Amino acid sequence: MLKYRCISKSAQETQALAGKIMSFLKPSDVVLLTGDLGAGKTTLVGGALSYLGYKDHVISPTFNILKCYFEVKPNVFHIDAYRLENQNIDIGLDEFIEGNGVTFVEWPKFIEPLIPSKHLEISIKRISDNERDIEIIDPTDSYKTVLENLEAK
Repeated sequence: MLKYRCISKSAQETQALAGKIMSFLKPSDVVLLTGDLGAGKTTLVGGALSYLGYKDHVISPTFNILKCYFEVKPNVFHIDAYRLENQNIDIGLDEFIEGNGVTFVEWPKFIEPLIPSKHLEISIKRISDNERDIEIIDPTDSYKTVLENLEAK
C-alpha cells in the first residue's frame, strides 16, 4: 500500500495538488474522497476540472448525486453519495463508475458495493480555516506513478 501525505495551506494549493493528480488519471480511474463536511472534497474536484480547462464554478452534487462533465477530456463524473446512506444504491451509478471517464466519489462508504478494488483514496482533514491535512492512499499499488510523481515534486 503506497501513501503520500501533505499539508495544504490554501484552497489554491489543494486545487494545484488535484491538478497534479489529474495529470496522471485516465478514463475508468476512480478516486474516493473522504473528509468531514466542508473539508475540501469538492475543492479538490474543482482543481482537477480546472486542470482540464473547465472554467465554471464547481459545486458538490449533493442533491443531484451525480454531475457529469462531458466538456472536458477525459470526461469527469462527480458523485456525492452523502444522501444515499441506507438507501437503494441501484440507481445506475455503476455505469459511470465503470464508464469512460474519471470518477470522483464523495462519501464512498454509502455506495461501497459499487466501488472497484482498483481505486485511489484521498482523505482530507481540516486543520484550520485554510489548512488541510491531505493523505493519498493507493491500496492496490495501481496508482504507483501518481504517488511517485507527487513525492518527486
